[in-house]
Amino acid sequence: MKAAIKWMAKNHVSANLLMLFFLIGGLLMGRGIKQEVFPEVNLDRVVVTVSYPGASPEEVEEGVILPIEDAVSGVKGIKELRAKAQEGQAAVTAILESDANPDLVMLDIKNEVDRITTLPKDAEQPIVAKTLNRREVLSLVVYGNLPEKTLRQRADSIRNELLTMPDITQTELSGVRPYEISIEIPENNLRRYGLTLNQVASRIRQASVDLAGGSLKTAGGEILIRTKEKRYHGAGYGNIIVIANKDGTAIRVKDIGVVKDGFAETDEFARFDGMPAIMIGIYRVGNQKPTQIAKTVNNFVRQKAPTLPPALHIATWNDTSKLFTSRLRLLLRNAAYGLFLVFFVLSLFLQIRLALWVMLGIPVSFLGALLIMPSLSISINMISLFAFIMALGIVVDDAIVIGENIYEHRQAGKDYLQASIDGTREVAVPVVFSVLTSVAAFLPLIFLTGIMGKFIRQIPMVVITILMVSLTESIFVLPAHLSFGGDKDNGKPNIIERGRRRFDRWLNTFINGSYRHFLELCVDFRYASFAGALIVLLLTVGLVKGGIIKFTFMPVVDGDKVTANLVMPHGSLVSQTAAVEKMLVRKAREVIREVDDKRPGQVSVLRHIFAVVGGTIAKGGPMGQAASTASYLSEVALLLQPSDLRKIPAEEITRRWRRKVGQVPGIESLTFSSNLMHMGANVDVQLTHNNFAVLAQAAAQVKKFLHRYPGLSGIADSYPPGKKEFKFKLTREARTLGITEEDLGRQLRAAF
Repeated sequence: MKAAIKWMAKNHVSANLLMLFFLIGGLLMGRGIKQEVFPEVNLDRVVVTVSYPGASPEEVEEGVILPIEDAVSGVKGIKELRAKAQEGQAAVTAILESDANPDLVMLDIKNEVDRITTLPKDAEQPIVAKTLNRREVLSLVVYGNLPEKTLRQRADSIRNELLTMPDITQTELSGVRPYEISIEIPENNLRRYGLTLNQVASRIRQASVDLAGGSLKTAGGEILIRTKEKRYHGAGYGNIIVIANKDGTAIRVKDIGVVKDGFAETDEFARFDGMPAIMIGIYRVGNQKPTQIAKTVNNFVRQKAPTLPPALHIATWNDTSKLFTSRLRLLLRNAAYGLFLVFFVLSLFLQIRLALWVMLGIPVSFLGALLIMPSLSISINMISLFAFIMALGIVVDDAIVIGENIYEHRQAGKDYLQASIDGTREVAVPVVFSVLTSVAAFLPLIFLTGIMGKFIRQIPMVVITILMVSLTESIFVLPAHLSFGGDKDNGKPNIIERGRRRFDRWLNTFINGSYRHFLELCVDFRYASFAGALIVLLLTVGLVKGGIIKFTFMPVVDGDKVTANLVMPHGSLVSQTAAVEKMLVRKAREVIREVDDKRPGQVSVLRHIFAVVGGTIAKGGPMGQAASTASYLSEVALLLQPSDLRKIPAEEITRRWRRKVGQVPGIESLTFSSNLMHMGANVDVQLTHNNFAVLAQAAAQVKKFLHRYPGLSGIADSYPPGKKEFKFKLTREARTLGITEEDLGRQLRAAF
């Protein structure tokens, strides 16, 4: 290494080429590096979902979940199986081993599931997919006091406009009911024509098809043959012939029933500022940049809003790119502060020229890391930006040590080249090992397992990359820059140099005087010095253990959004859930009114209120929790003004809202939150048992026990008791008439 240091110090061109390689390469790579709010990682989970319309949770478990669990339990690479049965839906989640190949395991699971022949006839085709933390950049809310069909058509039109833009390729509608063509046939009409619902459904299914029929080779070329009779509107289904008479007359669907173009009957709806709303989620795909997507959407909103009818409005919601932008600005701001402090302090203590070259090590190290990051499959995201901010404090420590030692050799009378070579050689080994100790401190984080390990792993990889680039620059590039030129020792010094020398004399006086005397006292009374240090250590530990310095795994970061999550008793009507949701919105507006009354002449602290009944709103954070749907769920979210405009913490508004709502009778749970990051509950207690009755009883006892502790809120369990149900069985007389259980089930389904 000594020979390499000497060679680089003498060959300035090579040193400059290495520096330019990091600078220019980092700049070029930084323009094209992948940007995302949070890294998109594989969560080591494969989910099998099966829709089983009309089935109870017990039927879903026995008919769908148990066969799937038996089929996939032997697949290699599965660590654990978890299943959830709910009304009409089954989900089996396979948690994979950390070293398993998710694609191969997913393929094996799909093959095993496809071999199952005992699934219920009415169950739909199983869907096997990997779980990814797919992240939406922001949402566009389309809202207004319009009929549902008109609002949906407007939302579809706006969505299509967004998809024509070059920066947007994936969007999804939520808070909408799917289109549905319903055919209602009175029982009297069925009896009049001697039909059953199954016969009518079969005839409709046969008539609405789009099938390829092969091809016909002719002298003029090959002609494709196909039957294209797929219906897409109610009028087309109404003209389907159900009964064809010999005299040429026909009975059509519209003759025996009513065909309607409408929406499926679901329990979910959304309101934005008190008006019906539809949300368009906009996602980042591939190398698309979240900041560019958000800019495109915001420009679209500014241009589109003035052209809309008075009853229709659009607004953005949950713009996660702002988190990315704020973290990037924080990095650039801290980097600017770091550059200034390094330059100012080194200029004060050493030389301006030396300070400039040492300061240059920060951009060289960061741009060099940007050059290497793509090869490590690391993008620019909230996690990696945090790693850059963390590295700011240690990135040029090695350059400062080497630069100061070169300055010391220069002060001893050596020429610039020799001082650079000797100064670098003297501290090269200690500097390398000091950097390696920092690397060793971060290295264990790379080997963390689990989902959080996939996110946190980027921090040590980025920090270690920056440290290694900084070490390379300080050992091989910095000595070359300090090996020639510099301030001349003869002649009259300028005003800056005179000020620096005056400060240097004062500092040397302090070091050789008061500071030296203090060190001598510490050495002379070494036991007292050791005791003092031990006392400080014990006091520090006592501050933490005594609770004076609080401890939390994840800090509470004040955000701009306050949410209330409501869970009603399972089986509750959506009207009951909506009644509580209206109360929550009313209380929220009362709190906002009280806060605004104390701020006369200022803008309201509230920007928007978004409420969902029959479901929840998708969450932010690295996990990207998806929304849930059920008649007993509701969520109300208040979007506040930025903190610099409202001056009141979101946590304070949360406390007032919680206090204003008070105890709500007849609900399962109601939790309030204003934390910027959603990382789930602080404490989870997992209970397992083969008997669901025993499990439910145990969960109730644990909840009762936890309610005794002050300060705990939002205590709830994840075991839904399900809806009440009527169970029908055939009588002996029905069996003698040849009626089967399948006939009974189909008649009940047709009736209800």
